[in-house]
Amino acid sequence: MRPGQKRVGAKPKEGSRYSRPRPKRDESVRIIKQIVVKEPEKKTDDNLVYGRNAVLEVLKSDRGIEVLYVAEGDPEGSLAKILGIARDKRLLVKFVDRRKLDQLTDKGHHQGVALRVTDFVYQQVEEILARARQKKEDPFLILLDEVEDPHNLGSIIRTAELCGAHGIIIPKRRSVGVTATVYKTSAGAVEHLPVARVTNLVAAAQELKKRGIFLYGADMAGEQSCNHQDFSGPCALVIGNEGKGISRLMRETCDAMVSIPMVGTLNSLNASVAAGIIMYEVMKGRLEKKTPKA
Repeated sequence: MRPGQKRVGAKPKEGSRYSRPRPKRDESVRIIKQIVVKEPEKKTDDNLVYGRNAVLEVLKSDRGIEVLYVAEGDPEGSLAKILGIARDKRLLVKFVDRRKLDQLTDKGHHQGVALRVTDFVYQQVEEILARARQKKEDPFLILLDEVEDPHNLGSIIRTAELCGAHGIIIPKRRSVGVTATVYKTSAGAVEHLPVARVTNLVAAAQELKKRGIFLYGADMAGEQSCNHQDFSGPCALVIGNEGKGISRLMRETCDAMVSIPMVGTLNSLNASVAAGIIMYEVMKGRLEKKTPKA
């Protein structure tokens, strides 16, 4: 190769006259990327109960109340009743613009009233069992295995209270607790039905079995139909997660898996609907046991 001749394909030396200048890095872009922080998600106020039925039920209970918010205007119907109870209890009442209630409830269906309460107090499993003994009834419990939707939890609590269940047991992890949405969906039933929160739901279920309580797991593939079961004795109904169903360990703990007979095209039900159907079968069996045969 002749002196000064450039080899084809050779990489030019840095700083030589043949090398292309590298584009300058925009430091401002890098800095901006570093300081961009994801905004925190808005947290729902779990101590705010709203909706007329839910507020009425709380007012009738012994729950601690901090303040009652009422939309400005002439109170009518159940709202006038709410104000009457608040007056009798000498509660702090604040009349606010309806837009303020929209803001407090994150545009929930508040019906012109909201109530700020003290933290919800979970019960112990033993207290639920004592409740059954006080009523001189065989225990009827609902175990929720990682139910995550607050609407499902609220609906299940409402139906369980109507069907005569003595309490609900939920796990502390991977499960929704009692929130403002649960209050609203349960129509205040959460004030009349104890809810226990345990560290290990499977261990709690095993302890119930030692006490003679029969565990029924709700499963669409269950071998036994819920309308052919004798639910008259001590029993607990296990409802699984909305997507995964009952976990493997809990399934192994259950004494029997029961299904709901269906004749339609679809083969699945919402968790709260399925729970309601089986809870009704439990209530029916227990009522038949109480009713003397002619």
